[in-house]
Amino acid sequence: MLRVLALAAVVLLGIAPEPSQAISIYTGWERHALVGSDIRLSCSFFSWRFVSDDVSFTWIYRPDGSRETVSIAHYAGGEAYTDNKGRFKDRVEFVGNPKRRDGSILIKNLDFSDNGTFTCDAKNPPDIVGRPSSVRLLVFENLPIQAGVITGAIIGVVLGLLVLIVVIYYLMRFLVARRVFSLSVSKHGKKKKEGSQQRQLWTPPPLTCYPLP
Repeated sequence: MLRVLALAAVVLLGIAPEPSQAISIYTGWERHALVGSDIRLSCSFFSWRFVSDDVSFTWIYRPDGSRETVSIAHYAGGEAYTDNKGRFKDRVEFVGNPKRRDGSILIKNLDFSDNGTFTCDAKNPPDIVGRPSSVRLLVFENLPIQAGVITGAIIGVVLGLLVLIVVIYYLMRFLVARRVFSLSVSKHGKKKKEGSQQRQLWTPPPLTCYPLP
């Protein structure tokens, strides 16, 4: 009887579905683009499992100043579906590679009215529980200088000045050491020359011979 129960437990455990785990979804935080240009919005996910054949991606859009959302792209069952009648008709394209956990979309011919929040959700069954990730799109006539660019430029200038100061410091040390060495050699040579001249100027007195008585 115990053997039968143990065998039944093994069979049940073998056919029982694996428990799902959380899935982490990633997009950018904020993107800037020029009016009339195209932009790629990236979406990827992390899951402990291999990519499922049932992997799916869903993109929804919420305009600035509005609470309403609209689905603009969806991928499931190996097929991509995009907005074919809304504001992004013929302007949104699914360009990701789901087998590589990539659910990116391309939005073409941007307009000022496209400003808003784009949210991506991904499922990799049995991992289906995850928090969607959002990226905000801002469309400009001229791209503003981002704070990161200014910060990077300031850091670059500071580092350049530090390198210049270090180079000048070691160059000055080299010149001072070279000057001291030159003076030392010159002084030593001068003393040696003066000593030679003194030996040359001094001559011993002549020997005088006297006859014996």
